[in-house]
Parts: sequence; structure tokens; C-alpha cells
Amino acid sequence: MLKMFSTQLTGLFNRLQEKEEFSIEDGARLLAQAAAGEGTVYIFGTKEMQAVALEAVYGEEPLQSAAIFTEDVELEAADRVLVVSRYADDEEAVGAARDLQEKGIPFVAISTVRGENEAAGLNTLADVHIDLRLKKGLLPDEMGNRVGYPTSIVALYIFFGLKFTIEEILEEY
Repeated sequence: MLKMFSTQLTGLFNRLQEKEEFSIEDGARLLAQAAAGEGTVYIFGTKEMQAVALEAVYGEEPLQSAAIFTEDVELEAADRVLVVSRYADDEEAVGAARDLQEKGIPFVAISTVRGENEAAGLNTLADVHIDLRLKKGLLPDEMGNRVGYPTSIVALYIFFGLKFTIEEILEEY
């Protein structure tokens, strides 16, 4: 089972690398604005996606100028935000995205777009949206269902893509 899961996960990583390459680059450019200037890169993760914020701040190699976004944070014009949720229509994430838009704070979002018509989701609200492309579990079970839904693993993969690109941008800067 683990071998099949690994194979499916590797395939998903390859699809993300291919299909989301430009979004990752655009997102990194936007977030690098804060890291290069006087701003902070705040990370807001819903539910299990808080793993991305924890990795960015407390990981072995933290993201430069990163902090966890909390309700008491006073955002400045130079700040940028990374919003991470399982789905683009997550109420908590969409609420945060609307607040960021009202305050004029540019942000990047990472989430799965479930439906074609998610007009009010993160995919339409964010300055840059990166689609996790994870709509169902990776493995079939004996009952015909799909299991193995690695949202936080995939979000961390995207985060590292952003982080590496931000670091490249800052080295050139």
C-alpha cells in the first residue's frame, strides 16, 4: 500500500511541478517583495494546513521574514500573506482573503479548486493562486472509495517550491 501511495504522490508532485510552475514563480515574486523590503511574510493556514506556517517559522530552514498570521497581527502595506487551505471555498480562508483584499494586502493562496464555478473562492480572490489539484484520495480501498488524502504533504511541497524560488530571487536582489 505504501509503495502505491508513494507512486501516486510522486505523480502528483510531477503534475504540480509542470502545471503550477508559473503560479509558483509568480507567488514567490509577490512574497519576496516583503522579504526584500521592510515587510513580513505572514502565513495563515486553516486546519491541517497550519503545518505550512509551522514549517516556515520553526522548520530547520525558516523562510526569511516569515511569521504566523494571527488575529492580533497589524498588517502593514509592505507585508504579504500566504493563505493555505484544503479547498478554495473554505469559509475561514475565504473570510481571511476578503479581509486582506479590503486592506489592500497582496496575497498568495494554496488550495484545491473543487468546482469549475468557484467564483467566490481563493482562486478568484488571491493575487496568485496555486491549485493543489487534490480532489480525492490517492488510493482505492476495498469498498471502492478513495483514501490517502495528503493535503498537508502536498501543501508543504508547494511551500518549498515557493521558498526555494524566493531565496533565488533574494540572492539576485
